[in-house]
Amino acid sequence: MKTSIRNVALFTAFYLTVATVFAFRLQNWEFVFYIIVVLAAAAFVAWLHTRITLSPGVLWALSIWGLMHMIGGLVPLPAGWPFNGDKAVFYSLWLIPNYLKYDQIVHAYGFGVGTWVSWQVLRSFLPKSFPPRGILTICILSGMGLGALNEIVEFVAVLLIPNTNVGGYENTGWDLVANFAGCVIAALIIRYIHVPKKQ
Repeated sequence: MKTSIRNVALFTAFYLTVATVFAFRLQNWEFVFYIIVVLAAAAFVAWLHTRITLSPGVLWALSIWGLMHMIGGLVPLPAGWPFNGDKAVFYSLWLIPNYLKYDQIVHAYGFGVGTWVSWQVLRSFLPKSFPPRGILTICILSGMGLGALNEIVEFVAVLLIPNTNVGGYENTGWDLVANFAGCVIAALIIRYIHVPKKQ
């Protein structure tokens, strides 16, 4: 277990170091800001882990989410790839032109993982008699709350930093839809894997 945690920490530290070098080299102050946010989130996860012992799977999933975020904002798209907006980075990439962006996949994945974290936290505190469907409903709402917090962070970035790649009101709306989809999918997976059929 300790080896797995150390590997997650080393992996995360490596890609954040690389991302920091690239962000400063490109003078991408938006992502310097986001790297600080990711470091703060990592510190919170480390603290939470000391309290309830998150599973290695959820720790790796959180780290991969951070990596997806760094790729999204810092890695330029190859010439000719379709994208939305002014910045040709992975966050703007159309996976299905005019319907699905890389950004939305990252949102769905990330807040699905947030729902999984919420499940592990609540399962450690609530009595075994608490209905699993009730816990999963709370987890979905918790994941959505984390998604709303993310939108506040993006709004702060827009206020502090010129020329961000955050997008407008419609983008925020689709982010929230993607968050909800990820939370519901995560809850259904948790229900299938972790909850006995009779419950």
